[in-house]
Amino acid sequence: MKTKFPSRKYPSAGAYTLEYAVNLATALQSVGGDQIDRAAALLSRAIREDRLIFACGNGGSAAISNHLTCDCSKGIATGTGLRPRVFSLSATVELVTAIANDLEFSEVFVQQLRTAARPGDVLMTISSSGDSENIVRAVKWARENGMATIALTGFSGGRSAGLADVSLHVAADNYGVVEDTHQSLMHILAQYLRLEALPADQMAATRF
Repeated sequence: MKTKFPSRKYPSAGAYTLEYAVNLATALQSVGGDQIDRAAALLSRAIREDRLIFACGNGGSAAISNHLTCDCSKGIATGTGLRPRVFSLSATVELVTAIANDLEFSEVFVQQLRTAARPGDVLMTISSSGDSENIVRAVKWARENGMATIALTGFSGGRSAGLADVSLHVAADNYGVVEDTHQSLMHILAQYLRLEALPADQMAATRF
């Protein structure tokens, strides 16, 4: 049975850091390599077919969603000739607050998809619980309207892990560890797609 972390007091911040690092490594290794391959393939196809890639999340996951646009849009494009079109539904504060105020908070992501998304586009959801209602509604709508879906989750995975085409589930029950792992997965996917498209003769001079 998996041990809860943290489950005890630590003598120092340094000692806690060492234990945190062990848990972080274990969490990253818990994500299925086959699912990471499938996520990379979906994103690669979307970029090459000039589809839109949307991301969304709440709280810390919103920050990861926003950061994802930078690493995927600028990072993948640099030196590769690829032109990813990546948008965070969490970054549109005017729309998010208008929808939450006029409709309901559970609609803040799905309402944006209704306006901007098309069949063949991709939705990436980032949620530690995997069960936030606005995330679940977005995944359901995306599936019903011809979009590919990738869910980054933690804890038990929640409903979104079971609904998504690709489930990047982190087997951890610590919010910091889950979010750090999601951030790492975002970097891994972006760097791998750039690596895949980068000319071999540029590798030695390229910083990732």
